[in-house]
Amino acid sequence: MADAIASNLATELIKLRSRALSQIGLWWNLEHDIDDLELTVYTIKDVLLDAVEKSVTSDPVKVWVEQVTDALYDADDSLDDFSTEALRKDLMSGNKLTKEVRLFFSSSNQFAYSLKMGRKIKAIKARLASILSKAQMFGLVNRDCPVETSFMTKKRQQMHSFVREDEIIGRHYDKVALRELVLGFQSEENLYIIPIVGLGGLGKTTLAGLVYNDEMVKRCFDLMILKNLLMGGDRGSKIILTTRSMKVAKITSNCPPYVLKGLSDDDAWSLFKKIAFKEGYADSTNSVFVEMGKQISENCAGVPLAINTIGGMLSFKGTLIEWQSFLDRQLSRISLRENEILDSLGLSYSHLPSHLKLCFAYCGLYPRGHAIDVQTLVQFWIAQGFVKQSNPSQSLYEIGFGYFKDLVERSFFQEVGERYSGEGLTCKMHDLMHDLAIFEAKTNSIVVDSNFSAREVGGKCRHISVNPSLIPLIKGKRLRTLLHFPNKREESQHMSDGTWDSIISNCIHLRVLKLDNLDINKVPRSIHKLKHLRYLDLSNNPKLKILPKGICKIQNLQALKLDWCSQLKELPKKMENLVNLTHITCEQCHSLTHMPRGIGMLTSLQTLSGFVVDKDGSHGGADLSELSGLNNLRGQLRIKNLGFVKNAKEIFRAANLKEKQHLRSLVLVWSGDRDDDDKSLVDLQPHPNLESLLVIGWRGDAKFPSWISLLTNLVNISIWGPSKFKHLPSFAQLPCLQHLFILDLIELEYMDDNNPNGRQGDLESFFPLLKRLHIQNCPNMKGWWRKRPIDDDKEDDTTVAFPCLSHLHIEDCPLTSMPLYPSLDELILVNTSSRPLKQTLKMNITSISPSTSTPSLPLSKLSSFHVQNIEELDTSMLDEWLQHLTNLQQLYLIDLPNLTSLPDEMRRLTNLQQLNIDGVPHLEERCEKDIGADWYKIAHIPEGWTFH
Repeated sequence: MADAIASNLATELIKLRSRALSQIGLWWNLEHDIDDLELTVYTIKDVLLDAVEKSVTSDPVKVWVEQVTDALYDADDSLDDFSTEALRKDLMSGNKLTKEVRLFFSSSNQFAYSLKMGRKIKAIKARLASILSKAQMFGLVNRDCPVETSFMTKKRQQMHSFVREDEIIGRHYDKVALRELVLGFQSEENLYIIPIVGLGGLGKTTLAGLVYNDEMVKRCFDLMILKNLLMGGDRGSKIILTTRSMKVAKITSNCPPYVLKGLSDDDAWSLFKKIAFKEGYADSTNSVFVEMGKQISENCAGVPLAINTIGGMLSFKGTLIEWQSFLDRQLSRISLRENEILDSLGLSYSHLPSHLKLCFAYCGLYPRGHAIDVQTLVQFWIAQGFVKQSNPSQSLYEIGFGYFKDLVERSFFQEVGERYSGEGLTCKMHDLMHDLAIFEAKTNSIVVDSNFSAREVGGKCRHISVNPSLIPLIKGKRLRTLLHFPNKREESQHMSDGTWDSIISNCIHLRVLKLDNLDINKVPRSIHKLKHLRYLDLSNNPKLKILPKGICKIQNLQALKLDWCSQLKELPKKMENLVNLTHITCEQCHSLTHMPRGIGMLTSLQTLSGFVVDKDGSHGGADLSELSGLNNLRGQLRIKNLGFVKNAKEIFRAANLKEKQHLRSLVLVWSGDRDDDDKSLVDLQPHPNLESLLVIGWRGDAKFPSWISLLTNLVNISIWGPSKFKHLPSFAQLPCLQHLFILDLIELEYMDDNNPNGRQGDLESFFPLLKRLHIQNCPNMKGWWRKRPIDDDKEDDTTVAFPCLSHLHIEDCPLTSMPLYPSLDELILVNTSSRPLKQTLKMNITSISPSTSTPSLPLSKLSSFHVQNIEELDTSMLDEWLQHLTNLQQLYLIDLPNLTSLPDEMRRLTNLQQLNIDGVPHLEERCEKDIGADWYKIAHIPEGWTFH
């Protein structure tokens, strides 16, 4: 870790030729001192790699490396001070000659700065020179690190969030044995625990998952869930527990634990070969590579995690010399004991380039098992200076995300999957990897969770994750990170004024400050003293109403997070001074009245989650034209109060949405009760790269703009009324569309008025990828097309219109026809006609799912069916429907006054797990357990049914 820190800081200091520091040298006559300092840093960096390797066996060299690290950290802090002052000087030179500006540029003030900075530069230079002089005493030599240059040229792989069973090697026997324990052992206890015991990284959780998802196991258990919900479970309930500790297994269960062993040599070699040769750098047909690979896999103790990480590291080494070097110098450190398995994982860590070492070790600040938000993690790395911009065409975030993918490919992260909201990625770290991150970070990073650990935060500690109540105990003037991770099981903690004072006075070098969910109602004006700060998270503090002007003096600030600050009324003025700001997030800040003028000058912004138009101009806020130059915006942009824009045609066009090519989601929210005939959506045309569009409350003319057909990348479309739309454009022509939501369009008559042939069968690719369709509160909607609907009584042999549709919700819409949807998984019909459903069920043809060539009957895949307030629905009609729904698992029958009894077909629904009946008065007595007339029809359903 020390080499990574020192190398990173040295790289930063070598940038002394940057514009800001060059100007500092000229302003304060420090050019020669900076030249000397730069040469000293170059020389130290050249011998660092050799020093770090020798420090493993030499304590004096180890101390020397620590001295270098501390000195470079302090030098970096000082130079960051200078850069900040230079930036402040640039900003002030463009301002009017206020008293503050005159004072800053006064000759006496400049002379004082010259003396102060001169002394600091000379002190840094002397300290580093003194440390460098000892290098000769240790015989340190210049060493190259070729892995740094070759690592970034490798090809990237597609990440996924699951592992198929056929990809798991060597665990079939274990799966069968454990399954027999689960299914075969009978116990009188209501809750029975079956432990799996084994070393970290053996795959205990993976094995438990295999058994949990096994079809034989699923058929034997009515419900499969987390332990707490099982505590009152029925007899035969069982838990599979994974643990490294035999003691834990014996305490928690009377069942003999299943002891998981390492993979056999053959299975270990199969796994190693699959990983180590996958990139194609090493030749899998070369007998020398094969022989060395077998030696390595045999020494990995059969631990899949060790095999994965070491194999992944070697997969990017393509020469026999590199493999032989690994065998000769490092393989001997691997053994069967778990603490040395950690060492084996450390081998892969040691082969990472310095910037990836820093990024990985930083993750030890997260709680064990925490779901890590990848976007936030990358922003942390950027704030700490770990991410280097070698390619100007790439943003720092794109480069940092590349670092993340590099670490994923080498198995340093797992469970990489899309977050439930679809906003970004999350990942987790294996427990052993988490241990490794903590081990490698050493005293550089500390998790502070007790009074004792708070007092342990010393001068060498730079990053902490802390319980907020312990912040006043910390004396960490060198801290660069202060994080806390709210525990959902605990009440939110209050952020007192004393805690703020402690942070600002004791942690003046902070780069990252995360203070979400702390019941903050006021941020002190003195926050501007944290001039090194890059990342500030104040989100989820609903009592926070205003932000101090002092925030706008933190010129290094890159990210300002304010999500869910529901009472926040405004952002501070002079935000244009935050020239390094790249992210402003203000999701769910409902009380924001406007955006500050000058926000359009922040051309580096990549995230601006919301823009609020000043309703009446009384707040002196920015108008929409300030979006004009913000063409680096990414992610989602939500524009609110569009109905209040004056000179709309001119201002809308000035917003320049068409040029924002990186924007992926656009939300247009209109407000006010008046019609907006003078405000056209035509002038808010987005870039064709847009993937999601949501229009809420537009009251303009009856035509939707034609530019919608140009958005060929659209995946999601949502149109929320009220509006004057009588029909919508041909969304069917958008090839990528997967989700379509139409709500509260009172005047809508037809969904699609652009079916030239008038026959459904001619549209073979009609909505080819649509998965979710939601139509609600469109009381005048007659059908899908203006032309001939399908005859309700005529059997039609047309092709499938919605081949991928899995979710359909129709509510308060008296539809007479709909395109066919035979492959549904979930169907919701509320206060609508039954004709679309009858139409589908009368089809003579069979459907073919896009994922399989096996034909199936219409709606045979339906697993959830919700029917509510359909007056014509009676027992006979429901009986006719249910005979098709043999795969049904959930059935909701709500507000059906004409349903006098349950149909006999209920008995055929053998897969039904949940039945909810509400607002059907005739059935209350008939469904009474054991004695009701209809009880025999539902007796086979598990206890997951309710009647109201």
